[in-house]
Amino acid sequence: MVVGDFPVEVDTLVVGSGPGGYVAAIRAAQLGQKVTIVEKGTLGGVCLNVGCIPSKALIEAGHRFHSAGHSDDMGITVDKVNLDFTKVQKWKQSVVEKLTGGVEGLLKGNSVDIVKGEAYFVDDSTVRIMDEKNSQTYKFKDCIVATGSSPVELPAFKYTDRVVSSTGALSLTEVPEKLIVIGGGYIGIELGSAYADLGSEVTILEGTKAILPGFEKQMSQLVAKRLKKNGVTIKTEAFAQSVEETDSGVKVKAEVKGKEEEFEGSYLLVTVGRKPNTEELGLEQAGVELDDKGLIKIDKQCRTSVKNIYAIGDIVDGPQLAHKASYEAKVAAEAISGEPAEIDYTAIPAVVFSNPELATVGLDEKQAKEEGFEVEVAKFPFAANGRALSLNATDGFVKMVTRKEDGLVLGVQIAGTSASDMIAEASVAIEAGMTAEDLALTIHAHPSLGEITMETAEVALGMPVHIVK
Repeated sequence: MVVGDFPVEVDTLVVGSGPGGYVAAIRAAQLGQKVTIVEKGTLGGVCLNVGCIPSKALIEAGHRFHSAGHSDDMGITVDKVNLDFTKVQKWKQSVVEKLTGGVEGLLKGNSVDIVKGEAYFVDDSTVRIMDEKNSQTYKFKDCIVATGSSPVELPAFKYTDRVVSSTGALSLTEVPEKLIVIGGGYIGIELGSAYADLGSEVTILEGTKAILPGFEKQMSQLVAKRLKKNGVTIKTEAFAQSVEETDSGVKVKAEVKGKEEEFEGSYLLVTVGRKPNTEELGLEQAGVELDDKGLIKIDKQCRTSVKNIYAIGDIVDGPQLAHKASYEAKVAAEAISGEPAEIDYTAIPAVVFSNPELATVGLDEKQAKEEGFEVEVAKFPFAANGRALSLNATDGFVKMVTRKEDGLVLGVQIAGTSASDMIAEASVAIEAGMTAEDLALTIHAHPSLGEITMETAEVALGMPVHIVK
């Protein structure tokens, strides 16, 4: 590497190493580009370090702890279940380190140069990469910006040791005796559920009329029912006003359905959304256009207003999902290589790792009708599936929306155990333009949860076997 005032020249520069950035770098290198990736923090970005991966590890630990003491109906009783939370956190971190170490190995294995530091655009083909000691100029032919997002910090709820974001909640050194959560979206529900399973007394304050407002009512109601059964208090139409820190925790004042209430907790978790990391990059120096939300405007190939600069992931419009970022990463890398790749979000799934899990892909019934489709809606319960019964996990259903004229699968919604895995088949069906008949005629292993998708397709055809129509 050249140092000093002489610029380092690269074909493709990737800024950020999350599930968008590192995938873009690998795919670009596979397509013959000379790639350099720059990361100011730890490889893997938010998802691997303080997001998707550690949260799911904590959720799984919570599930196991809770189920160990609540399996009486299966004939399993335990006098006392012990929890070593320090060890839980060490295990969670070991999972993170295995994956981030794997990312580094993959990048090096694909001959991607890794540079630590913070990138600042000088113009549309130049950045300065700075760390604590040095500054180096890089010239690029093409650049992919993948800097991700950060938790929104509300002015009245500044982050402290007791008022934490999702990042802080994942690194607590103790299980809170009482946890207050502002926000009943997927982050608040996932982390609130995890700590409830680990023994916390959890209160969730949600501003809308129901938790998980982005999902169908039948789906969110299942999660709300299970949370309440697990001792979680859910306050809807609740707007947090202020927080006061005490010697042992926090006091939160909120307006709940027009009346003021006060809640006491050991910690306050604020989960009111995430903002794109597009500030302090010097994007204006490069001429990159942003919208009024700070998101970068892109075309179908993830190209920004500057033809050789691309943007992917949480910094562009659309759901802030790791798998969306990885998908866009491949499109951008292929577009740079001259391939006719374009983004198509028709079959992009969304998942909540709640209990039970929720997953959806394509159009729900309301959306399909709004788009002018005449539809059929089929539904099959987990309770009629042998595998679900043997797992003692019978809450939930699969719902399939098909086009009435030919049975084309327009969307699938799943509420139930392993919904996050089951949604893949539905995604393939929509991506491939399959019909309910195609799914019904596909032989599924028995006993398996996958059979529920097949059975739902049979309901759509009017010939269910394991429920009476």
